[in-house]
Amino acid sequence: MSIVPEKRLKAAIGFIFVTAVLDIVAMGIIIPVLPQLIEDFVGSNARAGIINGVFVALWAGMQFVASPIIGSLSDQYGRRPVILLSCAGLAIDYVLMALAPDLWWLALGRIIAGVTSSSFTTIYAYMADVTPPEQRARAYGLIGAAFSGGFVLGPVIGGFLGEIGPRAPFWAAAVMSAIAFVYGAFILPESLAPEKRMKFSWRRANPVGAMVLLGRHPELTGLAGVTFLLHFAHHVFSAVFVLYAQYRYGWGPREVGMLLAMVGLLDMGMQGLIVGPVTKALGDRKTMLLGLAGGTLGIMAMGWAPSGWFFVAAMLPNALWGLAMPTLQSLMTRQVSESEQGQLQGATMSVASIAGVMSPLFFGWIYSMSVGGGFEPLTDWLDRHGLAFVDSIVHAPGLAFYISGLVLLFAGVLGWITARRAERAESLTVDAPPTP
Repeated sequence: MSIVPEKRLKAAIGFIFVTAVLDIVAMGIIIPVLPQLIEDFVGSNARAGIINGVFVALWAGMQFVASPIIGSLSDQYGRRPVILLSCAGLAIDYVLMALAPDLWWLALGRIIAGVTSSSFTTIYAYMADVTPPEQRARAYGLIGAAFSGGFVLGPVIGGFLGEIGPRAPFWAAAVMSAIAFVYGAFILPESLAPEKRMKFSWRRANPVGAMVLLGRHPELTGLAGVTFLLHFAHHVFSAVFVLYAQYRYGWGPREVGMLLAMVGLLDMGMQGLIVGPVTKALGDRKTMLLGLAGGTLGIMAMGWAPSGWFFVAAMLPNALWGLAMPTLQSLMTRQVSESEQGQLQGATMSVASIAGVMSPLFFGWIYSMSVGGGFEPLTDWLDRHGLAFVDSIVHAPGLAFYISGLVLLFAGVLGWITARRAERAESLTVDAPPTP
């Protein structure tokens, strides 16, 4: 399965875990301050919502382009060099953003970050290399827990550093990424055996070509649709949460950082401790559906929450969302061969990146309109037709969260249908008589 010796396997998985933590800590550090830094440049909370959405879309757009390239490069040259180069690139990029004199330089930094953070595709491919199919949901849960652990530490550190100055978190992020590079240079072994590598091809490495893989497997197409909807819904947080929390509850960087740390703790527990036993008891499909149902309930409640305490309470059902992604990825990896895992992860990341381009722009616009009074033509039409009560929904600050919940609900329906078909197809393949 892997060229990693058994005695070094635990060290390899440990490195992937640590690298994921460090990478997400570095990203999480800047979350409490980046929207406020943008607001300092543009001078308006409503306008900052739009600009922050554009920045997230730039980041995701570069991931859409770069992820299949990086995934295919790792299929040919191995996972180790790709992961190390990405860590080094992130460190340099955070220095650039720390020094950014205006909005344009900050935008350039987000573009570069989108390329270098595409190494996540390789991290998931690495785990697919070293774990058997039946253990991948748990393995991806561990990676998800590492990401969540990073979000526990990152926003807390960023929130406190943000009290010092809006640039300080960027310098700390650069240090974290540099540590990940140095640590990996000494610890990380290669996971992909030479005989299992696939020659790089631009036909497969371009975003459209990479997603052809999804079209070759009917079940993957539907599961990729669930991936798109899940990421589309989730980007409501990256697009508007910090501004929403400030506008509605008066929370600053410290409060936002602490709340994001709580989200990370819940998600880490869910993906690191809960997903394994639940998947064993219910299977991948039912566990995924449980996660999507909890996420729908929680995010709807967040949009409604009349106070900060209600918002915090809504995080509890929302934490079940952490069950969805590792089980979804496990279902997808079972549909392709070992030599295609890097390409699959690149194609999956491209799908997520399309959502990452569209969703922040959409939710940023929805938030800006709902708090900035930009729905006047619609408001006038509703008043004229005796539907003024709808206006209170349209102008609700939580409107973006309501829409996100509806997207997750649809993802649950699609996931149930598609995953059921995938399981039936896998069962038929296993039960099929051998070819004479």
